[in-house]
Amino acid sequence: KIKMVAAKKTPKVPETLAKRKKQQAEFKAKLAQATYLRNKAKKVKRQEIFKRAEAYAKEYSTAERLLIKNKRDARKAGNFYVPAQQKVAFVIRIRGINGVPPKPRKVMQLFRLRQINNGVFVKLNKATIN
Repeated sequence: KIKMVAAKKTPKVPETLAKRKKQQAEFKAKLAQATYLRNKAKKVKRQEIFKRAEAYAKEYSTAERLLIKNKRDARKAGNFYVPAQQKVAFVIRIRGINGVPPKPRKVMQLFRLRQINNGVFVKLNKATIN
């Protein structure tokens, strides 16, 4: 007697469902890879930003220490230390045209401040300060 062992048959799945399952698996794999690469890039960028912020903090602290040192040296020598003046200002128009006298209106025209909430950088000199 020969016994035939019947192989377990897997139920047949429609081709469209099999394709869809395969596509979803591929999409999940691509998504996981993209997420991994994005997170890796974000980590590198965060480190660069942190280094840049540290450099700025160091620069500002050294400038502050230098200012204090210059003041102390001047005081020790019996002099006064006058820090450097600002070179640029940012001017913003915050008021409309109604009720503005002619001279300030002309100044706003010269600074190209035609609309409310417009702003321009202005190089500071004797004329622009006055």
